[in-house]
Amino acid sequence: MAITMHSHAAVMEKSNSGCKTSSSSTSMMTPQDAYAALNVDSDLLTRTSWTDARLALHQIKKGKASGNKAALWLRTKLQWHLFHLGRFVQRHAGKVLFVGLLVLSTFCVGLKSASIQTDVEKLWVEEGGRLEKELAYMRRTLGEGAGSTHQILIQTPSNGQGGSLLSRDALLAHLRAVQAATKVTVEMFDTTWKLKDLCYSPSFPSFDIQYIDQIFENIFPCAIITPLDCFWEGSKLLGPDFPVTVPMLGSGIRWTNLHPQRLVESMKSFNFNFPFDTLDDFMKRAGISSAYQEKPCLDPTDPECPLSAPNKNLTQTPDIGAELTGGCYGFATKFMHWPEDLVVGGTKKNKTGHIVKAEALQSILQLMGEKDMFEYWSQTYRVHNLEWSQEKAADILHAWQRKFTQEVLRHAASSNETKNYKIHPFSSASLASIMTEFSELSIIRVAVGYILMLVYAGVSLVNWSNPVKSQSGLGIAGVLLVAITVAAGLGFCALIGIVFNASTTQIVPFLALGLGVDNMFLLTHTYAQSWDQQYRRHDDHTGQILKRSGVSILLSSVSNACAFFAAAIIPIPALRAFSLQAGILVLFNLATLLLVFPAIMSLDMKRRVANRVDLLCCLAGVVSLGSSDSETDSPSSKPATIQPPVPVELKKMDRCGKAAPGCSTPTLSKKVATAIVSGSTNVQPQGNVEAGDSETDPALDPLLHCAPPTGAQTVECQTWTLSKFARHSYGRLLLKTPVKVLGMVAFIVLLAASVWGMSKVKNGLDLTDIVPHQTSEYGFLAAHDKYFGFYNMYAVTQGNFEYPNNQRLLYEYHDAFTRVSTIIKNDDGGLPEFWLSLFRDWLIGLQRAFDRDQAAGCINQERWFSNATDDAILAYKLLVQTGHVDNPIDKSLVGQVRLVDGDGIINPKAFYNYLTAWVTNDALAYSASQTSLRPQPRQWYHNAADVELKIPKSQPIIYAQLPFYLNNLGSTEDITDMIEQVRGICKKFEDRGLPNFPAGIPFTFWEQYLKLRFFLFLALACVLVAIFLVLCVSLMSIWAATVAVFILAAMVLELFGVLGLLGIKLSAAPAVILIMAVGVGVDFTIHILVGFVTSIGGRNRRTQMSLELMMAPVVHGAISTLLSIVMLAFSDFDFIVKYFFYVLSALVLLGLVNGLFFLPILLSLVGPPAEVIPASGEDRIATPTPLPSPCMERCSRRDHHSSGAGFRSQSESGINGNNNNNNNNNNPSVTYVPRRLRGSDLSLTTITEEPPSWTSSHEIVVQPEVVVETTTCNGNGSCSNSSSSSECNSSSSSSSGGSTPPPLSVTTTHGRQTFTTKVTATAKVKVEVHAPISHSSMEPSYYKHRRRRDQ
Repeated sequence: MAITMHSHAAVMEKSNSGCKTSSSSTSMMTPQDAYAALNVDSDLLTRTSWTDARLALHQIKKGKASGNKAALWLRTKLQWHLFHLGRFVQRHAGKVLFVGLLVLSTFCVGLKSASIQTDVEKLWVEEGGRLEKELAYMRRTLGEGAGSTHQILIQTPSNGQGGSLLSRDALLAHLRAVQAATKVTVEMFDTTWKLKDLCYSPSFPSFDIQYIDQIFENIFPCAIITPLDCFWEGSKLLGPDFPVTVPMLGSGIRWTNLHPQRLVESMKSFNFNFPFDTLDDFMKRAGISSAYQEKPCLDPTDPECPLSAPNKNLTQTPDIGAELTGGCYGFATKFMHWPEDLVVGGTKKNKTGHIVKAEALQSILQLMGEKDMFEYWSQTYRVHNLEWSQEKAADILHAWQRKFTQEVLRHAASSNETKNYKIHPFSSASLASIMTEFSELSIIRVAVGYILMLVYAGVSLVNWSNPVKSQSGLGIAGVLLVAITVAAGLGFCALIGIVFNASTTQIVPFLALGLGVDNMFLLTHTYAQSWDQQYRRHDDHTGQILKRSGVSILLSSVSNACAFFAAAIIPIPALRAFSLQAGILVLFNLATLLLVFPAIMSLDMKRRVANRVDLLCCLAGVVSLGSSDSETDSPSSKPATIQPPVPVELKKMDRCGKAAPGCSTPTLSKKVATAIVSGSTNVQPQGNVEAGDSETDPALDPLLHCAPPTGAQTVECQTWTLSKFARHSYGRLLLKTPVKVLGMVAFIVLLAASVWGMSKVKNGLDLTDIVPHQTSEYGFLAAHDKYFGFYNMYAVTQGNFEYPNNQRLLYEYHDAFTRVSTIIKNDDGGLPEFWLSLFRDWLIGLQRAFDRDQAAGCINQERWFSNATDDAILAYKLLVQTGHVDNPIDKSLVGQVRLVDGDGIINPKAFYNYLTAWVTNDALAYSASQTSLRPQPRQWYHNAADVELKIPKSQPIIYAQLPFYLNNLGSTEDITDMIEQVRGICKKFEDRGLPNFPAGIPFTFWEQYLKLRFFLFLALACVLVAIFLVLCVSLMSIWAATVAVFILAAMVLELFGVLGLLGIKLSAAPAVILIMAVGVGVDFTIHILVGFVTSIGGRNRRTQMSLELMMAPVVHGAISTLLSIVMLAFSDFDFIVKYFFYVLSALVLLGLVNGLFFLPILLSLVGPPAEVIPASGEDRIATPTPLPSPCMERCSRRDHHSSGAGFRSQSESGINGNNNNNNNNNNPSVTYVPRRLRGSDLSLTTITEEPPSWTSSHEIVVQPEVVVETTTCNGNGSCSNSSSSSECNSSSSSSSGGSTPPPLSVTTTHGRQTFTTKVTATAKVKVEVHAPISHSSMEPSYYKHRRRRDQ
């Protein structure tokens, strides 16, 4: 049997912008150009597993190559499914697009149910951790919203130069500002609410006399901590708003003129039926005596300044520094001591310890919590028609707090007294509003960022020379699709109950967009590349695109998703919400890019086939001479004429298919047994081709290379693209030895600098960073951190503890906090008394009264007499308590037991009976202790006239708290040190049997920093391990996975170092971005790594091929991500600019540097082996055997369905175009030529290969013989002849045949001289088939594929 094989030359894609002149002595085409010249899919031969892993696997099975079979098997399965998915999507593009957009739109509706969490406790408290359990315990025992809130006002010099405020004017200005705050009222629910209705006020004893109780109610003021309490002017803050009238003593009683001790003495003189002894005792225990009447006046000339003021008659300003030294006292001196550090800041003292300079003054107004306010007013007439609830109480409190800030700022701006000072008001509601605003998603910023990305996608993918092939519309549609996908993913997260927070609203939209657009650019790059090549089949084109790039997208997306989901094991709610949302959005992007975006690409293919302009589909395309692939894609290209094939020398073609001006003609220098399609082209040569580098381009393969040029100058026809830049310039430069050495040195230096920068990163978050500079909150926070650093905390003791029998341990516990330096101490260096000591002192006072009356005979064991004091009677009632419910009274205990023994221990047996009496009858001490005992002790009011001895017993204590004030906590380090100290004390006593824990703002906000680094490193470890496992499974290469994880870890370390260089502290947001860095880095590294392992050749060659394939989508994705976050730079919040824009920008730049510089160098040095290694040692696999040609009749009926095995040749698709051109009415001159009359682009050496699915053990014996004759004649008639022959003998043959096609004539005009070259090739092939191959031996899948194709 004789067979004549033919081959043809394809146009070589070159520049449409002219020729680039350079000087060289040799010329060599790149492998990609060489394969393009022969119309072979170079990716199939050099990136086999990337293009068709099934073919690579068969090459290994037949012993023609070696490699990673497991990875190829998995890739084969994935490519098979992706290919058929792409075919399905292309076949039903419109339906898929409609359903996809419908589903995405449905999920977008879920955004309506999204909720934003701004409560730090619910964001950064470890789930299931110690702090969460402690806070939950407090909520269960105290109730939600219990406690008090502080409204703070700080005054500083206006010039900010540290001037002193120890002047009368400064303190009077402070007085006016605080007065403005106390006069704030709000109208809500048809009721006027003022400070007195909302503030925390000291308790007073109840006397069961209504008008007396009403007097006390009106006259007892709000608790205000202020430096003005050192002076008489402090009384002006206490009111009351309406003077109090006392019977027989007249009206007009205010704190400015109230002398409590003299008032009581005056009342006694009127012989009121009133327990004055109880009142006297109450006043003595509270330290209420002269109140403000004996304090110096700041302005002695004030008419209201009392005569008892020490400087009234002197009419001189007091020594303000001396008065403030040691702190100030309120009207109840025993319970209202305001330490110096609490009210004065920025102080300097002289040698005697007196204050000589102060730069800040601070006043604090205490408001009830919403729960306490609800309970306080719930049983009153004032709210009987309001449907009173805790939510309404919270609304009133928040409204008043906002009004407080506004009124103080208005007063500061309008008053002349404050023009030399800065007044900084602060309320928790204002800060909460700012935090809420900070957490809200800025639609404008996101929209502008997305618009910039749309513009970039449109501009970067435009093709000005050939608008038909432009991809601007596809890029814009892709960005819009990713934007819709992000919205749909966030809507899905809202539907399943994932709460949004500042991390998700400020980071996730840009992260998801960046990751999605990166993969979108990879798809468009593969689409453009595949359209330029001639192997594709129109109805399989989308399948081929997904087959190639889909695996890489799938790998990177799955790696990202697994990484984010692995990070979700961290028990920090904010980090967990971010990780879950990011992982879900990655999966949404993956589904969209593999389903919906291919449908858009399929519709774009129809536009191209119809020759319609991009973005203006109503216009037909007009192709310029310099446009790419005009012969293959444009119906206006010249009709092709199929000639009998003969040998011909290859011309270097421009992108229009015509010989490029000035380009020399490369010739076949290897003996080949091929014949080439005839054709003629007129060329006007102007120069020679630029020389190639044989060392850099060793992969010209056995196919062809360019002959040396004849002139000294060469011209290279090339359009600048990122892929060609990577191939011709960047890749070659990067792989030079000096560049590698410098790169690795730079990499080591960068890692060392990153470690140094990482050591400079401190934990914490300055609240000033999250507040805009122009706000009053920023001024307050800056002054607070600089001068005070004031916070309050509680040491909480729990239940399951015998309080009566372990009183000594409680005293030791309280005293242990003396060692905490930041806790404010008394003047004597000790701590303020706590509830148990106040309880004990009250009982000691009663015991003393009893002892006196007993000694005086006013009371005995059986009874008391009329001359007994109220305190002695109360002591008697307490002494007879047994503590047993069944036998509560035992008079024999009088004289046998004492209320408090000599060691200061309260009688344990009757402890809870005594507690009932103390809480009710010493209410001011109990309220001042701020102990908040739970369960609340029972109420029992002592009445000396009541002979009932039984005192109800309170329930055992399960909650008690010890209050402390903290100062000098201006930095995170100070706060965390304090937390560790306090936690150490609590742990010590917990080991001793006292269940306890600390509570307060510092612990809720800052305790996260104690374990933040641990959880961060744990999350990063989980992420990196997840990616390592995914890569190990998908690539079946521990080597490749190790390289990728190493680069990702290095990138995280580098970003950590950048935080230190930028002075950014490690807090929630940077922690989230560091975790996100791994996800972003995956897109910069995985694509390059996959391109490396799927290429064939040495490390250098594979590195260069990977950069050529992946550099463009990686760079486009990075630039688009930068554009999407650029609007963050214009945020009002410095926190967003510093912590998000700077860090995210650094992340993208580091990703580019690592992915496109350090990683390629590392791969070229220690990269993993290729998945396919040809046995021949060449940089390409052996050319695969094509499928046998179908019969003539079947081809004529179904010409557009003919295909090759693994790739499509141009002979199958038409010389001048794709398969679709055969059906294009605009190109009727292209006629079908049966396969056996068309040339093959394959070397004859491949005819001995068996089809991959055949199982015959016999071989095909081939003996080819080729003779090539060339005749060149010039215009003068002189001719020159040359001939070459190639013969390859096989072991045996049985038949022979041959054919001599007519010669191919090529006419070339050079100046005025014409040359005519005639090439004649004769091929004789002898083939012997030892055994026929039956259809039963074919693989079922292969047979079905053939059957479907031939139908």
